[in-house]
Amino acid sequence: MGNVIIITALIAIVILAVYSTVRRIRFGSSCCGEKTPADKKVRVKDKDKSNYPYEYVLKVDGMHCSNCARRIENAFNSTDGRWARADISNNEVTLLSKHDETQQDLSGIVSSAGYVMLSYKAAP
Repeated sequence: MGNVIIITALIAIVILAVYSTVRRIRFGSSCCGEKTPADKKVRVKDKDKSNYPYEYVLKVDGMHCSNCARRIENAFNSTDGRWARADISNNEVTLLSKHDETQQDLSGIVSSAGYVMLSYKAAP
């Protein structure tokens, strides 16, 4: 009888481990606490860097995981004339733009994604 209880407990543990792994694969192990799949990545149509004469580096607070990075990239990439790449290791977003940007506009886009822009620097 003791062996049956141990085997049942082990089976339950394996089932929970598999369920947890499948959830992490499908939804990501997000720091954001989301229970839904991550948004699809917004792809930029114009990937020719020479068409983007302006480059900005933004320091962003609160960006901790790949879902956070995707959310910020999508906020910029969904607007025309912008191409963003987020780096969660440095909490930075590199933005290529076809037109001159103001700090207020960029801060507003970052805020609408749910984060705070700490600094703004135009790259040479």
